[in-house]
Amino acid sequence: QVQLAESGGGSVQAGGSLRLSCASSTFTYRRYCMAWFRQAPGKEREGIANIDNDGTTNYADSVAGRFTFSQDNAKNTLALQMNNLKPEDTAMYYCAASAWCASSWWNYRNYNYWGQGTQVTVSS
Repeated sequence: QVQLAESGGGSVQAGGSLRLSCASSTFTYRRYCMAWFRQAPGKEREGIANIDNDGTTNYADSVAGRFTFSQDNAKNTLALQMNNLKPEDTAMYYCAASAWCASSWWNYRNYNYWGQGTQVTVSS
């Protein structure tokens, strides 16, 4: 059973930064496609960043240039550094994993392992 656990969410003012982490003690990240998703109330889950199993990173236009997805294989953790946060970034953020890498990395249906989520709230 793959287990993922996010941490690092919180409340911040617009323009501020947060760093989310995703930890797992049950598998090795580099063998999976990993991604961060977010979901705001009343909206569909949105793919915002992913790392393929060859290390390629992809970002949604809404976060490109502000968010950075990194992987620490030694610690078996992932991090999402979020800078210049905006009120529209307010959402529950989820770490996700898949044993295969689909071309449509942003589609939540392509991931079968999920963390419990961590809330990010950005005030104006």
